[in-house]
Amino acid sequence: MEMKLWLVLVLLFGTAVVRAQDDDDDDTDIVEDEDDESPVESDSEPSSPPPPKVTYRAPVPTGQVHFAESFDKGTLEGWIMSKAKKEDADEDIAKYDGKWEVEEMKDTKLHGDKGLVLKSRAKHHAIAALLDRPFTFDNKPLFIQYEVNFQNGIECGGAYIKLLSKSKDLILEKFYDKTPYTIMFGPDKCGEDYKLHFIFRHKNPKTGQYEEKHAKRSDVDLKNYYTDKKTHLYTLVLNPDNSFQVLIDQTVVNSGNLLEDMTPPINPPKEIEDPDDQKPEDWDERPKIADPDAVKPDDWDEDAPAKILDENAVKPEGWLDDEPEYISDPDAEKPEDWDEEMDGEWEAPQVANPKCESAPGCGPWKVPMIDNPDHKGKWKAPMIDNPNYQGVWKPRKISNPDYFEDLHPFKMTSINAIGLELWSMTSDIFFDNFIVCSDKVVVDQWANDGWGLKRTAEGSAESGVVGQLMSAAEERPWLWIVYILIIALPVFLVIVFCCTGKKDPAAEYKKTDAPQPDVKEEEGEEEEEQKEEEETKKETEEEKTNEEKQRSDTEDAPGNASQEEEEEEEDEKEQKREKGAEEKPSAEQVEEKKDSASTN
Repeated sequence: MEMKLWLVLVLLFGTAVVRAQDDDDDDTDIVEDEDDESPVESDSEPSSPPPPKVTYRAPVPTGQVHFAESFDKGTLEGWIMSKAKKEDADEDIAKYDGKWEVEEMKDTKLHGDKGLVLKSRAKHHAIAALLDRPFTFDNKPLFIQYEVNFQNGIECGGAYIKLLSKSKDLILEKFYDKTPYTIMFGPDKCGEDYKLHFIFRHKNPKTGQYEEKHAKRSDVDLKNYYTDKKTHLYTLVLNPDNSFQVLIDQTVVNSGNLLEDMTPPINPPKEIEDPDDQKPEDWDERPKIADPDAVKPDDWDEDAPAKILDENAVKPEGWLDDEPEYISDPDAEKPEDWDEEMDGEWEAPQVANPKCESAPGCGPWKVPMIDNPDHKGKWKAPMIDNPNYQGVWKPRKISNPDYFEDLHPFKMTSINAIGLELWSMTSDIFFDNFIVCSDKVVVDQWANDGWGLKRTAEGSAESGVVGQLMSAAEERPWLWIVYILIIALPVFLVIVFCCTGKKDPAAEYKKTDAPQPDVKEEEGEEEEEQKEEEETKKETEEEKTNEEKQRSDTEDAPGNASQEEEEEEEDEKEQKREKGAEEKPSAEQVEEKKDSASTN
């Protein structure tokens, strides 16, 4: 019973996990198609109920935002394509002439859902839009979020965005790679290098110059996000306490602090090495030196060779001095197309001499070489500790003239526009649902109304339950452990349950307060009954044997025993049988004994 109980509990647990996963996917806005009437009956029943049809509704911000764009109007209204040229580039490729379009995804599951699509490959693209109102870094967090779908995969290129710095000189038509930005965020890939950028430009409070600060690389494997051709949600969160988070599909893949996890660090060191300091000429950095008092021993022979002939070596018997180790292949034939004028004189290839296989060796025998016991090599004085060792020289430390301490790097340059300045070897990169906001509730609801709906539609289009489970495991790898437990553990329990050994008699009794009979006493009584039955069988067989002997004796010697004696012997035997039957306890008596023992 315990095995069955465990089996049921495991199956219930697995069902609950999968049900919870389905519930998570159903949190997004799913709307039954109003035009979809009851399904028409078909001859063949479907193996599983059809997924609900998802009707797309353009997301609408539920609170104040600095920027929100879903592109569902079908136009580039508010966006300006750059007409600039890259500096330090050939004229043919310097122009930002890559095309942008607003359209649905090629394999869309949500008709009516449109986005910004990078259409050209191997070209420079630049497009930007002003924020509804600038964002100033004060006491509110910053949320940056948007969606990307690499519809054709990605060979080499980026899909990051730039939050452009607020400036009087900002002209979106002249937006190019050197336009000042405050934050750069998003995916980038070339070859097998999968990156997720978070870069911000920090202003040096002493010099006023800007320096790029890069967040540490994520420990998460990002490859699947670039290759699965699904829509993924990228989110950057910056908090006034200098902490930051980078999320993909609402899961944290990188986090840290602006003061501790950026390269190069925000604040320079207080001290630096003196660039004018030079190592003294007499500075001794040698930890070991040759012993100046050491003398080469008189018997040290530097000219003794490392190898000498073995004087004790003897040529093995049967050595074939006159036989070469290799001979020409006797079975080889010159090719018919061999041209001696062009190819030279033909020679058969060399093969091992078969006569040498049974001999210790062939060819001229030479005395082998051995290590020379007198070889010592060139003498060198032993090394000793250097009494003048001063350690490894380092320049002295001086105060850093450029030192400053910025304890609030969150207070970056205000942003006034959002832009995409990209070059890619892959076309049809889909962007959608940009939002810049300071309210987490608004951002999360925007994500559920946009990306969440896409994920639900893509999940409902998966091929059956197995496909949905595989997709869920890709997003949450820990589900593989649950799947293994759901499949393997029940099988193991069934095997154990079915293949158990002899059943314990004590397991038949229920757990009650009443005393139970000792199992060992019952087993002893059963063994005694078996012994008595065996003894009774032996006595019966002996009696039959004696009767046959007596009959044979009576036939051979008539008159030795009378008829009356035979009848008396038979009566005695019958009495013994009856007596043995009385001594043997019946099944009812055994049951009475058990009942009395349990009562006691």
